[in-house]
Amino acid sequence: MTSYVIEADGGSRGNPGPAGYGAVVKDAADGQVLVETAEAIGTQTNNVAEYRGLIAGLQSLLALAGDGAAVEVRMDSKLVVEQMAGRWKIKNEGLRPLAFEAAALARRLRVTWRWIPREKNKAADRLANEAMDAAAKGRPWRLSGATGTGSTGAGSSRTGSAAAESTGAGSRRAGSAAAESGGTGPASGTPSAAGRSGSRENGPAGSPVGAPGRKAKASASPAAAQDSLLDLLDSDDVSAGQEAVAPVTTGTGWRPPTTVATSLLLLRHGETPLSAERRFSGLGDPELNANGIAQAEAAAAELSRGPYGIQVVVSSPLRRARATAEIVAARLGLEVAVEEGLRETDFGDWEGHTFTEIQRRWPDELAAWLADPSAAPPGGESFEVAARRVQATGDRLVERYEGRTVLAVSHVTPIKMLLRLALLAPLDALYRMHLDLAALSRIEYYADGPAVVKGFNDTSHLR
Repeated sequence: MTSYVIEADGGSRGNPGPAGYGAVVKDAADGQVLVETAEAIGTQTNNVAEYRGLIAGLQSLLALAGDGAAVEVRMDSKLVVEQMAGRWKIKNEGLRPLAFEAAALARRLRVTWRWIPREKNKAADRLANEAMDAAAKGRPWRLSGATGTGSTGAGSSRTGSAAAESTGAGSRRAGSAAAESGGTGPASGTPSAAGRSGSRENGPAGSPVGAPGRKAKASASPAAAQDSLLDLLDSDDVSAGQEAVAPVTTGTGWRPPTTVATSLLLLRHGETPLSAERRFSGLGDPELNANGIAQAEAAAAELSRGPYGIQVVVSSPLRRARATAEIVAARLGLEVAVEEGLRETDFGDWEGHTFTEIQRRWPDELAAWLADPSAAPPGGESFEVAARRVQATGDRLVERYEGRTVLAVSHVTPIKMLLRLALLAPLDALYRMHLDLAALSRIEYYADGPAVVKGFNDTSHLR
């Protein structure tokens, strides 16, 4: 069976600055270049361009060879290779969508990830520099040596060529490969004497270019000193010269490839006297009413059938959730493990009140709470605070029960939080989600890719 090599690269002159990427697909047996592709992508950061180069290479191979092809992906970006191989977490929220897109493409292939030094990545480096040249001039990328009738434009490519692997003219990307590690540190938005110091997720301003032991990327000319949205999000970097963090092999970040998902079934508890009257019910501890018990039994009947295959049941410590979980667990022949982090948000002084009552007594506080996830009810807990608790709990469950199917019985807020985290949605998304009593939702977590929401607010078992 034919196997392939993808060499990909990307960069910017200024970080952020005029940016571009390049990718080459080769026959692994004889090194023949089968596809070349590149694109000038305007003003971006090094890391965005590198991920765009990887995505273009994977897309090119899929178009050429289809699903299931064996490929070794080679890049001189330590960041991208280590994150895609599952050894480093993706800490920069701005890079997550690109990383997830790349992972989804990679899952359609049989991929081996390999870091290579830049001198062995000349073909992709040349294309990336050509694309950066084009971006700096505000023009689309054009194939080297192409005439006016050649292929041009963003994302242009050619196939069947045996292009020489020359380095190409022009300076390389700005910055140091402090950019290429998985550490933490403040964002950079300040030009240095040598142009702005580049970074993996942008290191501190003033980081030396070409620091000892790191891969230097010299800048031809500094870009305008303005921060892109990605810069503002970049808060996970290391200063130049620091060592990379230890490989990450746990958590809901990326780990060694697997096709086995950790499934988290999310069940909201059944009805209580407070929920029947549409009253705020946080840390107050009402029991299920008769209808709530019937809802829990209906959920138990549904979950005892295939294809769920539940192996673990966990629950919020509050009685309404525990009672629901115990009814289901008894049907499944399992025990219930209590997980404190699955409790509902503390609504403070609003506990037991209806929305109308709160609107009359606390109009300003309610308006603030509805407009801002960082605002808390009087004496209560904000969604922002609850989000940190729930995220830590979700990470812990996925780590503890990796590869298993877990039923988590909880409340409106924690379930919505877990769903919006899986969707990479902002906290404000909580205000746009509705969750019924005893409704089922499902998230699957893959070690070598993103979480996937497989179901939301399913109440078919209650009909």
